Amino acid sequence: MNREFLLSFLRDLAANNHKVWMDAHRGDYHKARAIFTELTADLLQRSQRFEPGLTGLTPGDVMFRINKNDRFQQSDEPYKRHMGSGLKPGGRHSPWAGYFVAVEPGGETYVGAGRWMPEPAQLARIRQEIHYSPAAFHALRQSPALLREFPAGLDMSQSLRTAPKGYDRTDPDIEWLRLKSFFVWRSFADEEVLRPDFPDRVVQAWQAAQPWVQFLNEAMTEG
Repeated sequence: MNREFLLSFLRDLAANNHKVWMDAHRGDYHKARAIFTELTADLLQRSQRFEPGLTGLTPGDVMFRINKNDRFQQSDEPYKRHMGSGLKPGGRHSPWAGYFVAVEPGGETYVGAGRWMPEPAQLARIRQEIHYSPAAFHALRQSPALLREFPAGLDMSQSLRTAPKGYDRTDPDIEWLRLKSFFVWRSFADEEVLRPDFPDRVVQAWQAAQPWVQFLNEAMTEG
């Protein structure tokens, strides 16, 4: 699994992010894509052992396209600077919490788990679950196993400025109820991505996050 070639291709793509260059290097793209597909297949196979919701999925179900399709992107570059996968029940575009990996040069590779920006109805259910079961929520987000793999803990960057509708701003858990995303992540240096044990470290991180992902998916499930 030549991850050095993958990083090299993505580095070159970042410096030449336009269709003319991509068309001229289509063969290198397919080679890099095959390397990332192999990595994803390995991670998916191993993750299916501890996450039943991923059973039956293939790399094609979980890998994201390299073409940008987000109309909210500020950059006019046509291609993403990374290759990524979202391992979630139902595939990469499903509304459930799951596991994520994106390989990008310059120390921008990241591994994550959870639900980023859930839909309003899902968000309401997660907040309700936190309000009803705060002890379980705090035990999971402060789990030693989770924090060993994701030392920064829950990402607090996406949050309301005030209390969400229906909650008191003096609620003891208001900083958590204000969150709009419920996600943990960590980055890896290029040197770490190239190490033989990189896939092991990704799976280890995801396995530590499995109870957290399960909590979110149970909370988002309509009763």
